[in-house]
Amino acid sequence: MMKEDSAKKVALITGASSGIGEAIARRLAKENYRLVVCARRQERLDKLTEKLKEKNSDILALKVDLRQEAEILTMFNTIRQQWGGVDVLINNAGLGHKEPLMTGETEAWREMLEVNVLALCICTREAIKDISDRFSEGHIIHISSMSGHRIPLYSGVYAASKYAVRALTEGLRQELREANKNIKISSISPGFVETEFAEKYSNSKEKAQELYSRFSMLQPEDIANAVYYILSQPDYVQIHDILLRPTQQKS
Repeated sequence: MMKEDSAKKVALITGASSGIGEAIARRLAKENYRLVVCARRQERLDKLTEKLKEKNSDILALKVDLRQEAEILTMFNTIRQQWGGVDVLINNAGLGHKEPLMTGETEAWREMLEVNVLALCICTREAIKDISDRFSEGHIIHISSMSGHRIPLYSGVYAASKYAVRALTEGLRQELREANKNIKISSISPGFVETEFAEKYSNSKEKAQELYSRFSMLQPEDIANAVYYILSQPDYVQIHDILLRPTQQKS
């Protein structure tokens, strides 16, 4: 039997101002979650909040740079003051740069590792504190990548960050079971999704358009639906990792 009542659970979605994060926020707004959406772009957050409030009045939008631990901790303290903490964390924020191992820029590598790995770890740690304090049936979901399962050319560091997410998912699952915590951990590993990612990765709007014109790509809503599928499982079912790609994607 599927879970039916997600009423007033608090869900934090990182990187929620566009693409997959925005789609997840829209999906969970329909399911009566209290939503916390965070991102670096305030104007995008304002637009998203305005739209979401048409369906759900419980929205908290916070401008956060996930490379700054102090800002992450301030965000969680704000959530605790507002709603007592989080029950669900969607670690969606992530980025990639086409910076090869032989010639890449250190700062680009650092940004990928800080956002894709370290910020994810910090947010996860703080969410577990909240879920434990609230005696909640909590859930943490990492939005990872097919690059955590294979390594595309010139993407060694980006893939390394997603392989880290894969290890962190299983590592946390083991820790939670050892501590007898009533918290689930899951991951979603998408292939090509039509978002802003490709343009930022290649630093070229034209290359992104060429990529997305090859065949029918996944849409952000496909990932949002996978998130809700995970959250809607019975208590005894824990989805570990969902791998999904466009039907025509080769790897």
